[in-house]
Amino acid sequence: MSIEAPELSAHPELRHAFFTRAGGVSDGLYAALNGGIGSRDDPERVAENRSRMCAHLGLGSDRLVSPYQVHSADVVTVTGPIPVADRPRADAMVTGVAGLALGIATADCGPILFADPAAGVVGAAHAGWKGALTGVIGATVAALEALGARRHRIVAVLGPTIAQASYEVGPDFIARFRSEAPGLERFLGPGVRPDYAQFDLPGFILARLAEAEVGTAAALNLCTYADPERFYSYRRATHRGESDYGRLISAIAIVP
Repeated sequence: MSIEAPELSAHPELRHAFFTRAGGVSDGLYAALNGGIGSRDDPERVAENRSRMCAHLGLGSDRLVSPYQVHSADVVTVTGPIPVADRPRADAMVTGVAGLALGIATADCGPILFADPAAGVVGAAHAGWKGALTGVIGATVAALEALGARRHRIVAVLGPTIAQASYEVGPDFIARFRSEAPGLERFLGPGVRPDYAQFDLPGFILARLAEAEVGTAAALNLCTYADPERFYSYRRATHRGESDYGRLISAIAIVP
């Protein structure tokens, strides 16, 4: 049902999970543990799936908080449960409140879970290419610092993300990336087609974490596109001509 990172599971005061698509009640394109509120799946099934995630984390069914993700660098500080209808438009969350699970939805983009166990604060960020380029990682670290974290103590783990071999990008992307991330062209590998490139999103995210000076930065090194049994993938669904896709949830909480 989920994958854990040893860098986070080593801390008994934390609970976390990079949920796979196994263990839920959705079917068809969404089989089975679709946590995507924004998908076209049956809302009751999505709610049941998210309730199961909460139970896995040892929390009540209303304790999983997710933002309305917009590929921004915006971060919100969460102080309590948030109704689905009131989700803030943001791509990262931080909290120092125990018993709240911060959950990010992804289907190729990078889910990052953060923690400073000594300060008792956690965070979660949705880092697609746009968010990683425009600063969501640095903004999340700054928001954690505002709650008492220290950069050198922060543990950050990148969950299942589309790998470079599966991520072709075109001329417009390449031009923008070279303009806004000078010196980081190493993450644009040779393309299969002329004027295209293969983008190393996980490598770029890890570079941004290094720039933010977090104490520990790790990755699960799992590709969403290449593993349809375990992971949803927007790009794979697009290539298959499918009408929609499920969303994976990555969540972290402080033990209540």
